[in-house]
Order: sequence, then structure tokens, then C-alpha cells
Amino acid sequence: MSFFKKLKDKFAGNTEQEESTEKYKEGLEKTRTGFTSRINDLVAKYRKVDEDFFEELEEVLLQADVGFETVLELMDELRYEVQRKNVRDTSNVQSVISEKLVEIYQAGEPELNEINFADGLTVILMVGVNGVGKTTTIGKLAHRLKNEGKTVMLAAGDTFRAGAIEQLDVWGQRVGVDVVKQAAGSDPAAVMYDAVRSAKSRGVDVLICDTAGRLQNKVNLMNELEKVHRVLGREIPGAPHEVLLALDATTGQNAMIQAQTFKEVTEVTGIVLTKLDGTAKGGIVLAIRNKLKIPVKFVGLGEKMDDLQPFDPQKYVYGLFAEGLDKEEELEEDSSDK
Repeated sequence: MSFFKKLKDKFAGNTEQEESTEKYKEGLEKTRTGFTSRINDLVAKYRKVDEDFFEELEEVLLQADVGFETVLELMDELRYEVQRKNVRDTSNVQSVISEKLVEIYQAGEPELNEINFADGLTVILMVGVNGVGKTTTIGKLAHRLKNEGKTVMLAAGDTFRAGAIEQLDVWGQRVGVDVVKQAAGSDPAAVMYDAVRSAKSRGVDVLICDTAGRLQNKVNLMNELEKVHRVLGREIPGAPHEVLLALDATTGQNAMIQAQTFKEVTEVTGIVLTKLDGTAKGGIVLAIRNKLKIPVKFVGLGEKMDDLQPFDPQKYVYGLFAEGLDKEEELEEDSSDK
């Protein structure tokens, strides 16, 4: 059974999983259009798997922002697998690529894409530069958690950016959750202190905290985040339980630079890749995971409230190669008709 067929069979029969898989298919359309069409062109150009084919395939992967180191690793794996399975026809390589992409992402490690919930109040710290969709992600994550039956509260800790507090307040009203806030320019740590106290007194399940994203002043940002960590940890041992970094997928390799910098500033436990539906370079997911060893926990696949989806490497690969599966099914139907 082919890799594509296994993927489809895995998600079949579960309405929620099928809907999520469809979101990946729709959300990755821009990446798939460029990526898969180029691979299809390669398959049409080269009838047999040879070194020229591999060299052009490497270029296609690099243009999808899969990342130089990840591409080199993938090409080594592909060469070995093609030789091991004695794959000669280029049309059979697509399934092998899909399988290897998932393996490289997982890298033999257990799935780490779920939120680490505490026994009592769970504190999630959201970090990221301004303009990446951080506040919108907080709102969508609050909506998701609320739909899962959890009580949620938001803390407006980005007290310096103009309009940040008001923006989070709007999302709080939209989702139907309370927002703890102070006046613009207030000490973010003081906001967190009030928010934790309020969340504990009300028996809230999850507190999601917005933070400043002034990466151009790294020392100040580091000091601010360290102070926030101290306040949260003093009030709730082990908090924050998650530090999620929001990255804009449309910025490609620039997102990688931001991830590296924030990793130096604070202990990032997971990444939320926003606007994945708006880029033709969705391979950045693999580059970030493979180079930084930080799991991608959520991806933004559209503008709707429920378009923030838990990251699943298999659904991601399905979204990249959906047309390959459709074509494979057509060929199987044609052969069975004959």
C-alpha cells in the first residue's frame, strides 16, 4: 500500500479528522500549487531516477524554503531509499519523498505537538515580534480551548505597542473570555501578577498571556520576559507551562532567524506558524523543526476562527501532495475497470 493510501485510510471514518485534513489541503494550496507542479514537471522531464533528476529536485525543495540542511539530509535519505527499493521510475519517487518528509520531521522523537496542561491553572506565554499574528493566534487558541470545554482567561501583557491592549480586548469579547489589562505603558509583569491572581480566584483552567515583541531591543525584551517568568513562577510553581512562539510563515527564512533569536531570549517550548495558507514556501515547517528542534504545535490555515489547527506532520504532507493521492486513486480505478 502506498504512503498516500495509508494516510487517507488513517483519517477515513473520523469526521473531525477528515475536516482537519481538508483544512490542511485547502490551507496548503499555494505551497502545493508551486511545489507539486514543479515535481510533476520533473517527473515528466525525467523518465528515470538519475543524478540530474536529484539535482533539480534539490532546487525545487530549496525554493519551497525546506532549508539547506534539511534538503541535504532529505536528498541523502532519498538516494539511499531509491537504491534500497530499486526505484527506477520517477513517478514512484513522490511517495518516497512524502514518507521521508514525515520521518525527518519526527526524527524518531515522540509527538510533542500537544499543549502541556498542568493539574491546576495552565499558563501559556505567547511570544513573537509585532505583525506576525500573535494576538489573533491568542484569540483563536482561546476559542479552540473553550470549545474543548476549558475556561480561559487572557492577559494583555503587550502594554507598549499602540492598540495591542484594545486588540486583545476585542478578541476576548469575540470569543467570550475575560481579559485582564492595565493602562498602556504599565509594567507587563504587574499585569501578569493581576491575571494569575484573578485566574486562580475564579478557578480558570487556562491563562494565555500576550507579551511585547520588541526584538530590535533584545536586552530589554530578555529582561522583561525574565521578570514575567519570575512573577508567574512565584505565583504558580512550574509556570509558564508553555512558551509558544508565533512566526509568520510568509516571511520564510526570516521566520527562522526570529526563532533562533527568541530561543536565545527565552525557553521556547513550541511554535505556532501563522499564515501558512498565505505562502508558497510552506517548507519552512520542516526547516524550523529540523534545525531548531522545537516542535510546531499549531499552524494557521486560514482566516476563520477554527482555522488554527494542531500541527500534524502526516496531514501536512497530505496537504502538500493531495493531488498525488487523487491521481493515484484515478489510476487504481482505471486499472480496476480494465
